[in-house]
Amino acid sequence: GVHRQILFTTVGWFVGYYLVKRTEYVHAKLDRELFEYVRQHPEDFKIAEKRRIGELLEDFYPVR
Repeated sequence: GVHRQILFTTVGWFVGYYLVKRTEYVHAKLDRELFEYVRQHPEDFKIAEKRRIGELLEDFYPVR
Protein backbone atom coordinates (compact mmCIF):
# COMPACT_ATOMS: atom_id res chain seq x y z
CA GLY A 1 0.00 0.00 0.00
CA VAL A 2 0.86 3.59 0.54
CA HIS A 3 3.18 2.84 3.48
CA ARG A 4 5.44 0.76 1.18
CA GLN A 5 5.60 3.55 -1.36
CA ILE A 6 6.58 6.02 1.34
CA LEU A 7 9.17 3.57 2.69
CA PHE A 8 10.72 2.88 -0.72
CA THR A 9 10.71 6.58 -1.57
CA THR A 10 12.50 7.40 1.67
CA VAL A 11 15.04 4.61 1.25
CA GLY A 12 15.63 5.63 -2.38
CA TRP A 13 16.13 9.24 -1.38
CA PHE A 14 18.74 8.32 1.27
CA VAL A 15 20.58 5.96 -1.08
CA GLY A 16 20.58 8.60 -3.83
CA TYR A 17 21.80 11.24 -1.41
CA TYR A 18 24.66 8.97 -0.27
CA LEU A 19 25.63 8.15 -3.87
CA VAL A 20 25.68 11.82 -4.87
CA LYS A 21 27.84 12.73 -1.87
CA ARG A 22 30.21 9.84 -2.59
CA THR A 23 30.50 10.86 -6.26
CA GLU A 24 31.24 14.47 -5.28
CA TYR A 25 33.89 13.27 -2.83
CA VAL A 26 35.60 11.06 -5.42
CA HIS A 27 35.64 13.86 -8.01
CA ALA A 28 36.91 16.42 -5.47
CA LYS A 29 39.69 14.04 -4.43
CA LEU A 30 40.69 13.47 -8.06
CA ASP A 31 40.66 17.21 -8.78
CA ARG A 32 42.82 17.89 -5.74
CA GLU A 33 45.37 15.25 -6.82
CA LEU A 34 45.48 16.51 -10.41
CA PHE A 35 45.85 20.17 -9.41
CA GLU A 36 48.62 19.23 -6.98
CA TYR A 37 50.42 17.32 -9.74
CA VAL A 38 50.10 20.27 -12.12
CA ARG A 39 51.42 22.60 -9.41
CA GLN A 40 54.43 20.36 -8.77
CA HIS A 41 55.27 19.85 -12.47
CA PRO A 42 54.81 23.22 -14.20
CA GLU A 43 57.27 22.31 -16.98
CA ASP A 44 54.80 19.70 -18.28
CA PHE A 45 51.93 22.21 -18.45
CA LYS A 46 53.22 25.34 -20.10
CA ILE A 47 50.69 28.02 -20.94
CA ALA A 48 50.35 28.33 -24.69
CA GLU A 49 50.50 31.76 -26.23
CA LYS A 50 47.19 33.18 -27.35
CA ARG A 51 46.50 33.04 -31.05
CA ARG A 52 44.02 35.03 -33.05
CA ILE A 53 41.09 33.31 -34.74
CA GLY A 54 42.58 34.07 -38.16
CA GLU A 55 45.65 32.02 -37.30
CA LEU A 56 43.52 29.03 -36.38
CA LEU A 57 41.30 28.93 -39.46
CA GLU A 58 42.36 28.02 -42.96
CA ASP A 59 42.03 30.55 -45.76
CA PHE A 60 38.60 30.58 -47.40
CA TYR A 61 38.42 30.06 -51.15
CA PRO A 62 34.84 29.95 -52.47
CA VAL A 63 34.05 27.17 -54.93
CA ARG A 64 31.74 28.11 -57.78
